[in-house]
Amino acid sequence: MEKTFQDTIDKERKIMKNIRTNYQHTIYASYLGYITQAIVNNFAPLLFLTFQTTYHLSLRDITLITTVNFFVQLCVDLLSAKVIDHIGYRVAIVSAHFFAAVGLAGLAVFPAVFPSAYAGLMTAVVLYAIGGGIIEVLISPIVEACPTERKEAAMSLLHSFYCWGQCSLVLFSTIYFTLFGIEQWPVLACVWALVPLFNLFYFLLVPIYRTVEKHEQMSFVELLRQKVFWLLIVIMICAGASELAMSQWASAFAESALGVSKTMGDLAGPCAFAVLMGVARAFYGKCSERIPLKKFMIGCAVLCIGCYTLTMLADLPLLGLIGCAVCGFSVGIFWPGTFSIAAVKLPAGGTAMYALMALAGDIGCSSGPTVVGMVADSAGNNLKLGLGAAMIFPIVILVGLMILKTEKS
Repeated sequence: MEKTFQDTIDKERKIMKNIRTNYQHTIYASYLGYITQAIVNNFAPLLFLTFQTTYHLSLRDITLITTVNFFVQLCVDLLSAKVIDHIGYRVAIVSAHFFAAVGLAGLAVFPAVFPSAYAGLMTAVVLYAIGGGIIEVLISPIVEACPTERKEAAMSLLHSFYCWGQCSLVLFSTIYFTLFGIEQWPVLACVWALVPLFNLFYFLLVPIYRTVEKHEQMSFVELLRQKVFWLLIVIMICAGASELAMSQWASAFAESALGVSKTMGDLAGPCAFAVLMGVARAFYGKCSERIPLKKFMIGCAVLCIGCYTLTMLADLPLLGLIGCAVCGFSVGIFWPGTFSIAAVKLPAGGTAMYALMALAGDIGCSSGPTVVGMVADSAGNNLKLGLGAAMIFPIVILVGLMILKTEKS
């Protein structure tokens, strides 16, 4: 009996030692980090119409949920450029998951305990947005610093877990709503909060590396003087806008503009969008050695423009849903691809570069859905016109990539 007990203790110690020294666990925790990010950004949009009817909110009120989420994330991105280097990567990433867990659980609790249900919702949004902002800044450089080969493939595969997280969120939530009813959504919010809670403890154990030591980093002023940095910033803004403009409104668009049921709308809209976005990232992770990154991104930009056009002009619901879904594939490479280009062009960029690029991406994530919501509201709740206005973002990406392609690299 004593020997069996000692064997168990020795086995647990070996597992713990492996977790603390094996960078693969760092990558696994980072995958869960992006799944957390997907939950933070996409759970509330599944409930937009439910919030609207339950709490008697206007379309502008609903739009502000997304706007505030990404506005807070971009504020965190801006502060992170200095703060994270001061407090360290581990403290920052653990804190991020704590805020995410409290914010997701707060969606269920705060509306009932705050004087205003809307104030409760927005408080929860602010809390999980703080976590989401830190996660967005740190996960990419943490994986970039791991001793892996084929960095572009590793980055693309990492970002695919955002998609698998979004897909799992939509599928599991849809099944849950079907079995227990949409009115039981607060319980589900608490269930999803368990994901960042688990990952909080995981990140306490795994080894964490840095892309470049602080004394070797390019200074903030030096970084801002690089012309290519500003071009990448513009592409990142439009990458976030192109992705979130469609994904945040896909569920509501399918229900209101196309007239399909919520279950079908969620599966054929945001779920199919997430699956194809993940497929694009996993595909490039496999084929990165054979397909030049910039050429692949240019082709995807053209495809994205076509998807927005189809979604805006299609009279048949099926065509509109196809436009939503294929748009997921077209935007998949924009975000990780831009990070990979930045890592090559500006290898000494350090934490500040990743923080500012995350800031740019979140500006896009905020402005894209906001443009759609505001244009749709001004046009009498016409989401087709709102989505049509968002076509400007992939057009700008295409122009920026063409400029980058002419440079020697």
